[in-house]
Amino acid sequence: MDTRGDSRPQPAPASVSGLEDLARALRCLPGVGPKAAQRMALHLLQHDRDGAVRLARALEHAAQTIRHCERCNTFTEDELCALCRSTRRDSSLLCVVETPADLLMVEQTGAYSGLYFVLMGRLSPLDGLGPKEIRLDRLLKRATDGEVKEVVLATNFTNEGEATAHYIGELLAARGLKVSRLARGVPVGGELEYVDSGTLAQALRERRTL
Repeated sequence: MDTRGDSRPQPAPASVSGLEDLARALRCLPGVGPKAAQRMALHLLQHDRDGAVRLARALEHAAQTIRHCERCNTFTEDELCALCRSTRRDSSLLCVVETPADLLMVEQTGAYSGLYFVLMGRLSPLDGLGPKEIRLDRLLKRATDGEVKEVVLATNFTNEGEATAHYIGELLAARGLKVSRLARGVPVGGELEYVDSGTLAQALRERRTL
């Protein structure tokens, strides 16, 4: 059939569209811009198609099965995460962190044996993040369950992290809980995910009561 006179838009070749879609999807990763996403997409298609398939399957599986722990709010595939299920943890200590990555960093120090609560963020009014968004209602319920005696505030030493720690500290202190804060072994402006474990361990040992 002669389509020279057909003015309707023709679909782009499938290969080009698929490549663009892949690059666009990769741009959702932090720090990945258009050029980096394109390089990643081309690498997967040219050098590691099996890896691309494994990556797609792993992402789909994770998105479908991983949820929030009912007690500490971190990521898990079960109702309760392994740390919350453990009988070896000190249930009188509750460490409040911003992200699951921060939780992992604290665990790697080997200096803390209590339990956790993960905020999944920090107070930031400019970004529309208030008490509801970081689930402070769940934290208050968890911290006042009768088992917790001390809450360790391990939010980052950024302006938002400090404001979050201050706000939470006042709420918990008003309820009769002992509240402590990481010592200044963590650099001002630093984020726990990027602090070495030795410095973080020292900060935990030298935490102070607010």
